[in-house]
Amino acid sequence: MQVLLTTQSDFQTIFNRLLATRAMDTSAVKQPVTEILENIRKNGDTALCDYTKRFDRLDITPQKLRITDEEIQAACKQIPVELMDALDIAAKRIKSFHEKQLPSNLHYEDESGFELGYRWLPMDSAGLYVPGGTAAYPSSVLMNAIPAKVAGVKRLAMCVPTPDGQLNPLVLAAAHKAGITEIYRIGGAQAVAALAYGTQTIAPVDYIVGPGNAYVAEAKRQVYGLVGIDSVAGPSEVVVVADKNNNPTHIALDLLAQSEHDKMAQSIFITNNQDFADQVIQAVNEQLDILARKEIAQSSWDQHGAVIIVQSWDEAATIVNQIAPEHLELMVEETNTLFEDVRHAGAIFIGKWCPEAIGDYVGGPNHVLPTSGAARFSSGLSIFDFMKRTTFLKSNEKGIQNVGPAAVAIANTEGLTAHALSISQRLKSLGK
Repeated sequence: MQVLLTTQSDFQTIFNRLLATRAMDTSAVKQPVTEILENIRKNGDTALCDYTKRFDRLDITPQKLRITDEEIQAACKQIPVELMDALDIAAKRIKSFHEKQLPSNLHYEDESGFELGYRWLPMDSAGLYVPGGTAAYPSSVLMNAIPAKVAGVKRLAMCVPTPDGQLNPLVLAAAHKAGITEIYRIGGAQAVAALAYGTQTIAPVDYIVGPGNAYVAEAKRQVYGLVGIDSVAGPSEVVVVADKNNNPTHIALDLLAQSEHDKMAQSIFITNNQDFADQVIQAVNEQLDILARKEIAQSSWDQHGAVIIVQSWDEAATIVNQIAPEHLELMVEETNTLFEDVRHAGAIFIGKWCPEAIGDYVGGPNHVLPTSGAARFSSGLSIFDFMKRTTFLKSNEKGIQNVGPAAVAIANTEGLTAHALSISQRLKSLGK
């Protein structure tokens, strides 16, 4: 973990080096992923079952790839009532927020006589990748599936790896809560390939979402273009900006909440008070001992964590915009001013009573967010990821007479004779 002062002469150099470590490097897995994709494309279910046996130690036939409705119902019965109620609260809040994103169509007539506009339509199908095995991420299921459902996607297929045949009841319960019935017990790059290319058992989809390891990320990168993808996500990250009026233990736990995700995760704390920075660092070291994933969190904090001491909140905003973090917590007295100065962040959590972890589960806005600085040019998952906008144009004789000659002139300038003639011949037929 590094402690940086913006007043030190080499601050920008060290800071740039810190940010350079954030992106997920999938180059080492590029070739094996390419081979997996090609094998699935050519051999379908046979290759899919072979990889599932090899990587997940599950000997399976094509007929057993899909998880049955009975298995889903049995999984739901294993979940305590209070946990099912918690999933229900999360699902309702996520649905409510995303319903408010639904866009309006546009249709108007201009002075030239044209009718024009656009309409929003959902994709026909989407695939959801969910980590499986000992990992339990029901929140990921809800966050990826509910926007698709709200957008109007008719078919949603989910893939979840089941190492040694182990089904995670929580993941299946969340899928049931989100209305997903088509679930396959496959994972890795081979699952992405099955969703993109289709097999004898699994029909291809139009769009693939969901987190995964380097193999999954690289597979999504390689199939992009044939299908759409949400993003090629890197490790999780948080920037916490806080003043001395906060509880140092609360800040420490917010930082560790990201560090415990992954050894490559990054937590950065920005403050204007050296004494408070020292208190938070001490609290991090104390709280590490109580974490179930202490080793992971310790490695992340040691290798990628940072504390930055700034001279002003204006300086803090400049640094935040340079980082463009996935998650940003603002816990200072003048929150509104700092909030307005931040231009680049995946999601912002405001005030000492709104930790990022609330957003992971029950806040409402999506927790699938741009990483590795991608918040400079992209946004978190929403219903717009599952919809496309189609423009339309309608003209009568008046419309083509008014604007057609200008189009002919431009087409002739570009040397595209057929373009020009397709318009000019119509004008000629109208006596123009």
